[in-house]
Amino acid sequence: MSDGTPIGRVRGLGPAHEGAHHWLVQRFTAIGNLVLMLFLAISLALLPAYDYAAVTGWASQTLPATALALLIVSVFWHARLGLQVLVEDYVHDAGSKFAAITLLNLATIGGGAFGLISIARIALGGAV
Repeated sequence: MSDGTPIGRVRGLGPAHEGAHHWLVQRFTAIGNLVLMLFLAISLALLPAYDYAAVTGWASQTLPATALALLIVSVFWHARLGLQVLVEDYVHDAGSKFAAITLLNLATIGGGAFGLISIARIALGGAV
């Protein structure tokens, strides 16, 4: 069956055969971001104080540290997916598209790694 048939379009079988999956993963990360941000906002609102000791003490607990780590992964993954679509839609030169997606991947992996290491340092008591 060709991708150009009506049933092929309904099944989401575009030229890359991944359009529906990409769209679905972006929606799942958006829902995850929403849930984790609500947890973060409510947890921070319930803190007795907002000084360095109180916030790092809160962030060093298991549940908040895990939620923050998941939030970092979800936000950077979501951003990567969305920006990848922009690059694929608006950058037409193959070399420029490859360079932009490579830089995008490096930036999101680097930003995510920095965030995860920062949370790990706080959670493990190494924050200075």
